Amino acid sequence: MFRCRAGLARALRPPPRGRAHAVLQCHQLRCPSRSLTSSGVPGKAGSNLLLYLIVGGTVTGTGVYVYKMIQDSKERYASRLAMAARQSQGQESSASGAAPQGTAAPVTPIKVPSHVPFLLIGGGTAAFAAARSIRARDPGARVLIVSEDPALPYMRPPLSKELWFSDDPNVTETLRFKQWNGKERSIYFQPPSFYVPVEDLPCVENGGVAVLPGKKVVHMDVRGNTVKLNDGTQISYDKCLIATGGSPRNLPAIERAGKEVQKRLTLFRKIEDFQRLEKISREVKSITIIGGGFLGSELACALGRRARTRGLEVIQLFPENGNMGKVLPEYLSNWTTEKVRREGVNVLPNAVVKSVSVCGSRLLIQLKDGRKVETDHIVAAVGLEPNVELAKSAGLEVDSDFGGFRVNAELQARSNIWVAGDAACFYDIKLGRRRVEHHDHAVVSGRLAGENMTGAAKPYWHQSMFWSDLGPNVGYEAIGLVDSSLPTVGVFAKATAKDTPKCATELSGTGIRSESETEAEASEVQISQSSSPMPQVPKQGEDYGKGVIFYLRDKVVVGIVLWNIFNRMPIARKIIKDGEEHEDLNEVAKLFNIHED
Repeated sequence: MFRCRAGLARALRPPPRGRAHAVLQCHQLRCPSRSLTSSGVPGKAGSNLLLYLIVGGTVTGTGVYVYKMIQDSKERYASRLAMAARQSQGQESSASGAAPQGTAAPVTPIKVPSHVPFLLIGGGTAAFAAARSIRARDPGARVLIVSEDPALPYMRPPLSKELWFSDDPNVTETLRFKQWNGKERSIYFQPPSFYVPVEDLPCVENGGVAVLPGKKVVHMDVRGNTVKLNDGTQISYDKCLIATGGSPRNLPAIERAGKEVQKRLTLFRKIEDFQRLEKISREVKSITIIGGGFLGSELACALGRRARTRGLEVIQLFPENGNMGKVLPEYLSNWTTEKVRREGVNVLPNAVVKSVSVCGSRLLIQLKDGRKVETDHIVAAVGLEPNVELAKSAGLEVDSDFGGFRVNAELQARSNIWVAGDAACFYDIKLGRRRVEHHDHAVVSGRLAGENMTGAAKPYWHQSMFWSDLGPNVGYEAIGLVDSSLPTVGVFAKATAKDTPKCATELSGTGIRSESETEAEASEVQISQSSSPMPQVPKQGEDYGKGVIFYLRDKVVVGIVLWNIFNRMPIARKIIKDGEEHEDLNEVAKLFNIHED
């Protein structure tokens, strides 16, 4: 039987036309030795007919089995190609600014597994971090990410930072950018080849991570451990993570303004928002950004760069006294405002929007103090509303003060349900109940949720950091409770050429600085008298080159901002974790080496 492989291969070929053809042609099958012959049943003729029938049947069965295996392999291969093509089409449609509905329909519908061990609802940073954490602790785990976004998981910070400073005219299509250190990368965490096709997830040998894009979980049955998608599909799970993130808020004055105003509005959050705004910035004469926080200030600086090169008017207005007024102390907020103005932005502080209307071919923004602003397009960057629609069907608690799903220190909402990222209102064992909307928190909380979904039972204690860059030369990193309403102590020193975000990324090797920071924590922090020069707070009008701002609650440091000081976050994290009172914060500031040249 083993000598007839060549004949078997020929037998599987289509028969020649106009010629009789046997089902199997196994010309090499002979009976050359007596070990393959039989003298027949005693008392009957020595016919080998029975032997030929047995061998022929065996060969025929083997041929059918091999043929079926080949066909199954072809189908699986074709399925993988189709999945890769669908994912590629999803990314290309996002890159071109087309809506998900405009993508080519798949040849065959995706067969969604009826059951998965690990179900992750949401396709953002928190979900990806959780999937990676689950697989690290359980290499054979089968993880399904159900994402309303048509794109594969990607990082959001470059959408308001580095992508705007790219010199590539096709950046909206490639979604690749150069970090401040000059290295290039994609905004996607992993390429399509990293993920397992959804239909293969139940049977793939070593498990994997699959992404079901463009689908929304609309109902959750906690008792039955099942979810229902917007197309009616039902999926049961063993353990589930809710990482639904948030949606950008709008201003009531804009919501009341009507459809014509809405057409000229961008609520900045996703890839398609970046693509659309980038295109608009090339076509209009004036863009107004409403909001003075992280996102609004970053976009203002990014667009301000184009104001100088293309004649684009960029206006930023907000109700606070200065940029980042809710985060930075007043003197530093005022300095930041002047920095944004130097970037080519017309900054209007203490501006509250009363109404927005269409006036001819332009938009008219009426402020409460009587001022009027004419513009062509509006970007609203006024915060995030956590997506908690599932709370009603699932019977999960939503925090009345901070918003988001209320979870414990292990990020659990139920015994087999966890929440991470923007949508989680968690208990911080050091700082109390919180909800955080930053990239690094999504990484940290997603990773912790993934560990706990595989049995770690660890509380949230590792403080996440966040950062903001106003271009390549000014930036800051922060950790803990950073609120301008808290008492602060700032210690500053003269900056050097090395004290910039660009130099920081050259040292760390990554523009997403949290990737090199979140794992680290200083093992020991000792506060002692030092002969080093004492950092001094600059006088009014002087340049705040670099420094440390301590935020206090009951004389204990609960938050720290490192202004143009980088790669020192482990020290800040340890100070907050220790939770001690410090008599002289000038001595504490020396731990960050701010006096070094």
